Amino acid sequence: MSIFPDVKNRAAEYTKWRRTLHAMPELAFEEKQTSDFIAARLESFGIEVHRGLAQTSVIGILHGRNGPGNKEKSVALRADMDALPMQEENTFEHMSCVNGKMHGCGHDGHSTMLLAAAEYLAEHTEQFDGTIYFIFQPAEEDQGGADHMVRAGFFDKYPCKAVYGLHNWPSMPMGKMAICKGPVTANCDEFNITIKGRGGHAAWPHFNIDVVTAGSAIVNALQTLVSRRLDPARGAVVSTCIFQAGTAKNVMPETAKLGGTVRSFGEDDRKMLHDALYEVVENTAKAYGVQVTIDYEFGYPSVVNSADETDLAAKAAKAVVGAENVDEEFIPVMGSEDFAYFLQHSPGAYIVLGQGSDSHKSGLHSPTYDFNDDITPIGASWWITLAEMSLPV
Repeated sequence: MSIFPDVKNRAAEYTKWRRTLHAMPELAFEEKQTSDFIAARLESFGIEVHRGLAQTSVIGILHGRNGPGNKEKSVALRADMDALPMQEENTFEHMSCVNGKMHGCGHDGHSTMLLAAAEYLAEHTEQFDGTIYFIFQPAEEDQGGADHMVRAGFFDKYPCKAVYGLHNWPSMPMGKMAICKGPVTANCDEFNITIKGRGGHAAWPHFNIDVVTAGSAIVNALQTLVSRRLDPARGAVVSTCIFQAGTAKNVMPETAKLGGTVRSFGEDDRKMLHDALYEVVENTAKAYGVQVTIDYEFGYPSVVNSADETDLAAKAAKAVVGAENVDEEFIPVMGSEDFAYFLQHSPGAYIVLGQGSDSHKSGLHSPTYDFNDDITPIGASWWITLAEMSLPV
């Protein structure tokens, strides 16, 4: 493993930073203390700091040996900052100090790894030629902070040839890295369905229009979207996770509500599943004599890695952790990630870094999760290597 000596020597300080951030979790667009902490350190490194894009973001700007670079000599490196609305169950000293809020996905570690890389690169500007934008993004969890940044003009204000992202991966052994070309995460869409029939006494069902039976048929019919509408070689998930109806055992309810998620890869399958859901729900409703209202919301799009940038990210990973520890055929996951919005407007790549160990077994979004500080020097060294490879002297 090739860790930069200066980074390795600062590992204890980086652990302090990360644990400080872990103890003060802040939710989407509330990351005031977090952004203050990050901005103060960037400024102490001599890095120009811009704030306020998408409310709480922090953007550090660092120029290399020949000063500011044009778009083709500029690259953006992104970490997320926000925490989750969940109660932490850990009892260690740096556990969350805020009730009901927790860094359960490692964004505290992502920010620390990028800060560590920024510190090193600020001290070694002679090792790259061009401009690096360090993006500390708010609101990755469910609020689309990346989309807010893009809509606020990120790429107009900070033109760059590529943008990169890194996420820790608890199910992968510490020090392994993985990436793939094309889709990495899934589109994440949601639906809500309201079913209206005619309620009445359960002893005389023939006088009523049964929304429970209709809802059950709709749930079963939705399962055919993946099993019968989609190419078996392609991945997708349609899950109905909410079924609400009735308040008494002898009363057939007037209405029922269904809700769920649709996960897919690529825009073609996304549109097909959307259209097919409407068709199946509406036709099933007709068969059961009920009325339906469908509210379908397109959520995060799929993260899609571009080919050249994936190759470069993998090359940097091999330089840090060794070729034998880099999987270039990472299997895309059904989870979602708002880094996708950056990649809709720019080439780039998203890579994962294993953090699994005997002392770090909990998965993402678990109440007992904690970021593994031992991977901070690895992630920082990858960021540094990637930046220098992207902007060679």
